[in-house]
Amino acid sequence: MHSSHAPRVDTTVLDAAAMLAIAMGRTPDAGLGLAPQRPAVVTGAAVVGAWRSQDGMVRLQLRIDGTYAGQVAGRRKRPAGTYRIDGASVVLHDAVSGLKTPVTVLHEGELEMAGHRLLPA
Repeated sequence: MHSSHAPRVDTTVLDAAAMLAIAMGRTPDAGLGLAPQRPAVVTGAAVVGAWRSQDGMVRLQLRIDGTYAGQVAGRRKRPAGTYRIDGASVVLHDAVSGLKTPVTVLHEGELEMAGHRLLPA
């Protein structure tokens, strides 16, 4: 049986403003270094940029260098560490606790992490 569907390739798309923000450093927002504009969303599982839940309870910054920073309302400790892309998900690895948290790509433009739906910030 022949399939006409080619395998999906993950591609990062960054506009000139995003590249400049990376080169010059991002403007701090709540201590996460969030970009002041909506970040570029990559196709498939590879996502780089600022994310937040609609209620603002959870924030996540996935950086192009493979590190992340987060903020969860009501928690004093802010999660931070490294991440890796694993198929259709991103796995966060906390630098202090060692905790690994899967983040699922629901569809282009949305993530799910620990029951929270995250949208580009």
